[in-house]
Amino acid sequence: MAAAAAMAGCGGGLQQQQTVVAATDKQQVKAGGGRRGRREMRRIEDATSRQVTFSKRRSGLLKKAFELSVLCDAEVALIVFSPRGRLYEFASASDLQRTIDRYLNHTKSRSAHENGDESCVQKWRSEATTLEKKIEAIDGYKSKLLGEGLGSCSVQELQELEVQLEKSLCCIRRKKVKMLDTHAFSLDCVYIDSSNN
Repeated sequence: MAAAAAMAGCGGGLQQQQTVVAATDKQQVKAGGGRRGRREMRRIEDATSRQVTFSKRRSGLLKKAFELSVLCDAEVALIVFSPRGRLYEFASASDLQRTIDRYLNHTKSRSAHENGDESCVQKWRSEATTLEKKIEAIDGYKSKLLGEGLGSCSVQELQELEVQLEKSLCCIRRKKVKMLDTHAFSLDCVYIDSSNN
């Protein structure tokens, strides 16, 4: 820092000041003056040290979760259980359960998407089988309405066919009468027009 002050007093530029300060900081780091050592990732054997580390890291983790939610407008939920079973939680949303439900729905849809191809094929096979059975039933009913394959029908089935045929015949007759009336009306109009001329 003294070197930076001396440079400033000598009329040196701002860039030179920053370079000297940066060089001084690097020397301190190399000497071990500004950097913590890395901890080996394994279980801490001493119970007191383990509890202290848990407490500090838990606080740091909760702080980072809060910062992430505020800075990035992210929906964050964090659940931590201590070794003694105590619950610590953080939720950026108003309700932690809402975020958990959202997570569960997301994983269900992702799981469904991953298994989608297989289940989709099974679904379409089932649909095809159902449609095939319906087509066979309709073809059988059609052939019975045409008077074919009646030997296997019960008396009740024959009565139902008879009722259906009578309804169909009634509809056909109504349509025929309507068409004849329309045709007769148009012929009357033509006759009236020809007699007026």
